[in-house]
Amino acid sequence: MRYALLLLACNAVAAEPPEGFRSLFNGKDLSGWHGYNGHSVVKLTGEKKAAALKKMRDELSLHWRAEAGELVNSGTGPYATTDEAFGDIELRIEYRTVAKADSGIYLRGTPQVQIWDPNQEFDPKKPDRRPHLGSGGLFNNAPGTPGRDPLVKADRPFGEWNTFRITQKGDVTSVWLNGKLVVDAARMQNYWDPKAALPAQGPIQLQTHGGEIRWRNIFVRAL
Repeated sequence: MRYALLLLACNAVAAEPPEGFRSLFNGKDLSGWHGYNGHSVVKLTGEKKAAALKKMRDELSLHWRAEAGELVNSGTGPYATTDEAFGDIELRIEYRTVAKADSGIYLRGTPQVQIWDPNQEFDPKKPDRRPHLGSGGLFNNAPGTPGRDPLVKADRPFGEWNTFRITQKGDVTSVWLNGKLVVDAARMQNYWDPKAALPAQGPIQLQTHGGEIRWRNIFVRAL
């Protein structure tokens, strides 16, 4: 019985998307994804930027892997970035992470729907960093603005899978974590240029930052 269960787990594949959605990850390989981290190239130009972009693309498979229907990263390397750009969408995605990890979901290439270790204690020396409030907030919005901190703490205990439902319409973002509304139609600010509007289109990116993160059942539909 134990061997049979292990074999079943090893052969697991991505679930079928809900009606009207399509899958962005096939559960078997990294097709449709490349490596990219805008923070590392934002000040580069010309040949230096081109070389850095190529290096990140080439390094995706060194840091990310498909494993039993899951997209897995140990906490290092470029962010997993869709080859495709998206505008108004509904995104459904599941994740599982570990203590002290820090991650997030970039929409239109813009940070981010935040994922915290919610067991961290509030540090009064860093008053704008509030992981104890839970995941799902638009962390790169200006402090004190709507959506930056989640409305409720909805994270599940470590070892369990968390489920996001995210809608992006124009620059308005709504986020549900494990069925609870944590961001209610808040404007996502343009991190890269605070004076500019959010880009009309851009990739979905899965951030890696300091600890293992696993993703599965990554589904999207146009709105």
